[in-house]
Amino acid sequence: MAERSTAAVDVADNSGDEPLTAEADQSTADGVAQNRERDTEDVEAQGSGGTESPGKASPPELHSGHKLARRYRLEECVTRLDGFSSWRAVDEKLRRAVGVHILPADHARARSVLAAARSAALLGDPRFVQVLDAVEENDLVYVVHEWLPDATELTALLAPGPLEVYDAYQMVSQVASAMAAAHREGLAHLRLNPNAVLRTSSGQWRIRGLAVNSALRGISSDTPQRTDTESIGALLYAALTQRWPYESDAYGLSGLPKDVGLIAPDQVRAGVHRGLSELSMRALANDGATASRHESPCTTPEELVKAIGEMPRIRPPEPSFTAPPDYQRTTYQQGTYGRQAPHPGRTQPVPTPPPPLQSRTGRALKWAVSALLIAALGLGSWQLADALMDQGGKSDENQTQTNDGDDKNSAAPKPTKPLPIEGAQEYVAAGDAQHPNDVGLTYDNSATTGWRTSSYKDGPDMVIKPGVGIVYDLGSAQDVSAATLSLRYVGNHTTVELYATDSLGSSTPLSSMTKLGKATTNSTSVKVAVDKPVKSRYVLVWLTALPYSGEDSANYSESGYKQAITDVKFTG
Repeated sequence: MAERSTAAVDVADNSGDEPLTAEADQSTADGVAQNRERDTEDVEAQGSGGTESPGKASPPELHSGHKLARRYRLEECVTRLDGFSSWRAVDEKLRRAVGVHILPADHARARSVLAAARSAALLGDPRFVQVLDAVEENDLVYVVHEWLPDATELTALLAPGPLEVYDAYQMVSQVASAMAAAHREGLAHLRLNPNAVLRTSSGQWRIRGLAVNSALRGISSDTPQRTDTESIGALLYAALTQRWPYESDAYGLSGLPKDVGLIAPDQVRAGVHRGLSELSMRALANDGATASRHESPCTTPEELVKAIGEMPRIRPPEPSFTAPPDYQRTTYQQGTYGRQAPHPGRTQPVPTPPPPLQSRTGRALKWAVSALLIAALGLGSWQLADALMDQGGKSDENQTQTNDGDDKNSAAPKPTKPLPIEGAQEYVAAGDAQHPNDVGLTYDNSATTGWRTSSYKDGPDMVIKPGVGIVYDLGSAQDVSAATLSLRYVGNHTTVELYATDSLGSSTPLSSMTKLGKATTNSTSVKVAVDKPVKSRYVLVWLTALPYSGEDSANYSESGYKQAITDVKFTG
């Protein structure tokens, strides 16, 4: 996996006699804070629970160059707030940049920070910035986490304007799926704001500070799932409109006008995608905000993921084609290399072509070439006539036999045709689904996108499940003769089976389906042929054995037995 790290976390200014509102550092991709934007952290702006009073312990007196555990060398302080500090540091053992949160061991929140960090480290989901270490020693508690030099905060991405529709769709899909996975493990974020969401150079979205950021600031909530869901709705609202969906300004974004309430994004800015606008309102639902749309609110990340899956899939924009510049001949190609450049405006004489071969040697050469050509033509004609005469007698003798053979083999093979795919849905025979929101990426004619399985410890034959797969809707009953799959991972072997089923869902058991064919491959492509074409509208592509592959950061996939389908085509 590529080297990963986090950018700077929120910074607050606590100088002066009166407490000041927290300010958020806007960080560049290399993790260095450049400027400060007002960070409104009241309940209305963020939708989080209340905060505990900060601990009375003073922040540890640390400086650049100080080492923790004889390993982590502190480089730059990026946060100093409420008795804790956050640093950009260097792991001298592994020679990589890391981030470190440091508190005194007697800080009021030291125990909760340590517990939150250890719980987040156990999650191990690559969509979150990973906790690498959580230690208490020498009267200090410190948490070490990744540092992403190639990542950009959503705050910085929104500075020039709202996101493109496809980028906003990818952001809310990936963030909602990640938070749904975290809540299934009992972890909440509670500070999910534009500073906590990062986009890497590969286009993937990462979330930092899971559980730890809220523990550092003493934030809690009686309804953590509702809090995080509303925060995701606020992120989508900001991505679509470049406005913060509350009256207070925050994260460098202007708030909504006073006394107008929460209005839909497509009423704030022209050209906003209607489906994403409604989705953000469903996540931000409070006091009948979605009543006019007749849509039920989403109160948990799981409900939000389901709502995203029910939307028509938003495709990436077509790449723009830039015409290449006109071809220009160089001076060397024009035959003037080493010559003096012509004066502008002066007519240049056209060079006279060389005369044809007029010498005695030239005429002899032309006659020799002509004679060779005539001889070659004569020899070729004689050989052709001799071959035709030899075959003439044989054709009469075998005329009856040839005609009989033609009668037997006159039936040409029936040509195949590609079958359209009208829709797809993940088939779940047992346990949890894999990635149901990505099934449409398997027939979008793009080899860079697809649907992937989870990573399993046992293999290649699946143990804890009978298999995983996708049911495809061909629109109407079709004669299916074969299925061709493009895969992502090689190694061991991948086993694919085809079944004809009677519905798009998972209600029909495998025992009631008609098996069409089976194939095994060690490469990134496989064709499953059907011995006898069967007419069916719904076809299940079923994986029963997966190859082993290492960690894949571009696909958010850990090492293990796994496979990803990037493209599926049916023929009939």
